[in-house]
Amino acid sequence: MTIRRPPVPGLDVFLDALTRPETMERLKPVEWNDVLRFARQTALVARLGYLAREAGIWERIPEKARQHFDSAAVISRDNQRMIRFEVARIADTLAHADVPFALLKGAAYVWSGLDMSRDRLSSDIDILVARRDLDAAEAAVKLAGWVPMKEEDDYDDYYYRAWMHELPPLRHRDSNTVIDIHHTILPVTSRLHPDPALLLGEMVPIEGGRLHVLAPKDIVLHAAAHLFYDGDFDRRLRDLYDLDRLLAHFGERPGFWDALVRRADILNLTRPLFYTLRYCAALLGTPVPSSVTERLAPSAPSALALFAMDRLVPRVIMPRNADYPSRLTSFAALLLYIRSHWLKMPPMLLARHLLRKAFKRVGFGAGAEGTMPDGRKVSQH
Repeated sequence: MTIRRPPVPGLDVFLDALTRPETMERLKPVEWNDVLRFARQTALVARLGYLAREAGIWERIPEKARQHFDSAAVISRDNQRMIRFEVARIADTLAHADVPFALLKGAAYVWSGLDMSRDRLSSDIDILVARRDLDAAEAAVKLAGWVPMKEEDDYDDYYYRAWMHELPPLRHRDSNTVIDIHHTILPVTSRLHPDPALLLGEMVPIEGGRLHVLAPKDIVLHAAAHLFYDGDFDRRLRDLYDLDRLLAHFGERPGFWDALVRRADILNLTRPLFYTLRYCAALLGTPVPSSVTERLAPSAPSALALFAMDRLVPRVIMPRNADYPSRLTSFAALLLYIRSHWLKMPPMLLARHLLRKAFKRVGFGAGAEGTMPDGRKVSQH
């Protein structure tokens, strides 16, 4: 079945600019309006400017577009300086606590010097530590100035610590930088259970061994799992584009594709990899070896589920404008949001969780006691 991009006016022009930057020198003024609007929605304005320079067309695009690109580049460079400074501070902090860790996502891309990190914005810093080191890591960063972003009630705190793949996020009291400390890459209640010990066991040293990132195949698989199993899809084109760039970069290495598929099988992540390669190829034109597609074919969902995903994902993941029918898109986003929660938790646990949150939202139970799955009594203050 052919997967179609949603018929959003101006979207094809924007995607062409992103995947074939030389097309930007031929854009009309009205097309530039669409390109810049979609770039802002997806946090890719600075990236487009970088691509225009790399394509050698910088002087042949309108001055107003260059001004937008330059402004975004200033913000991006400031963001990356902050990321580098804070990662260095985290590294010192955890070194004193004797806690090894791996950088994840945006911080890992920046410190690894990947081309796709050029002019990329990161909202927080994600790290992966062993479960046994979780308490030590949390205590160390709190002593260094990171504090809870908000006061969690007992239930929310338990929800993170017992069921999720990370601690409640922490914000530095001076710089406002947010750190997410992961002990695995998917919620522990998820239907998929990649072993974090395998990820940490093959992490790669950078900066002379002071820092570590995941192995290339694991960087791709983590990004795939994050997009297709951990959260919603709403306007996540930047995440899909990250995967496109990661595959283009690592895919040139001899043996990478074979290692990627074998690793996905070991980590129980063949389904998110299947989705990643399918939608990267269909929506962004990512070249994927046919042998890899064939090897992942058994990991496809049922025909009905795939039919639904092929219609929902392109509609929701792409940026949109006021001319695009929002009700259908909002409904599609809701379905994918429900899907993400269905994959995160067993049915009974999910029902109890949603019921508790619903009662809390409407004001029932404030200050009342509840019971955790392990029998502990907690208050909802």
